[in-house]
Amino acid sequence: MSRLFIFGLGYTASRIAQTLEARGWEVISTGRDGTLRFDDTGNVRAALADSDHVLSSVPPGGEGLDAVLDRYGDALAGKWLGYLSSTGVYGDTAGAWVDETAPVGSGRRTNRTEADTAWLARGARVFRLPGIYGPGRSALDRVREGKAHRIAIPQQVFSRVHVDDIASGVIAALDAPAGAYNLADDLPCSQNMVIEEASRLLGVSPPPMQSLDEARLSPMAQAFYAENRRVANGKAKRLLGWRPRHASFREGLKDLLSAVR
Repeated sequence: MSRLFIFGLGYTASRIAQTLEARGWEVISTGRDGTLRFDDTGNVRAALADSDHVLSSVPPGGEGLDAVLDRYGDALAGKWLGYLSSTGVYGDTAGAWVDETAPVGSGRRTNRTEADTAWLARGARVFRLPGIYGPGRSALDRVREGKAHRIAIPQQVFSRVHVDDIASGVIAALDAPAGAYNLADDLPCSQNMVIEEASRLLGVSPPPMQSLDEARLSPMAQAFYAENRRVANGKAKRLLGWRPRHASFREGLKDLLSAVR
């Protein structure tokens, strides 16, 4: 039986775990919903010794410190390694396309860049992820809850990916060479387009257009609008044979709506 150890069983990693378990894998994990505590060093090391594959979704701490590599890095040699990173490592490109050859470290997520680089140096498959959506975490939910916004920022473009397409990308990389892979859908677009489509599917009027100041977003949400880029997924398609089942937000939102009816 193949065994995967996951550090940080959160929203995305849980979906990966569920998919592999359905294929007969054993999954051991840390995190709020995991099977072990991160600081249960003895049991974690024992589980790592029995695992062929290790995936981390733990974000870096202060000064780029990666807690997994810091505490358990010596126990990872010889294993398949995966790391869930962020396309935020590319920074703002004024809407230009970025692929895995683009420079990193110029954006607001310098700590993430350092962790991303450290995992690459270990021979990991580093999955750079844009905005993640899926069941319970999509524009449909924000529209239903009255928390959706349309922000008047001309030419603002983002990339996104359905959580199930992340899972299929990670699985496709189980036999792939180490390196960075962008897992994004095929249609970067404005967030306004996504909110408008969610509103249409739900049969409601979209929220009013607002300025960034009028929307009174949290600092984290405001930072989301500080960067503008299109994420290319060609490398994952070529080397992994991966194709996002949800090629754009339209297919993704439609499937999510169908799943709850």
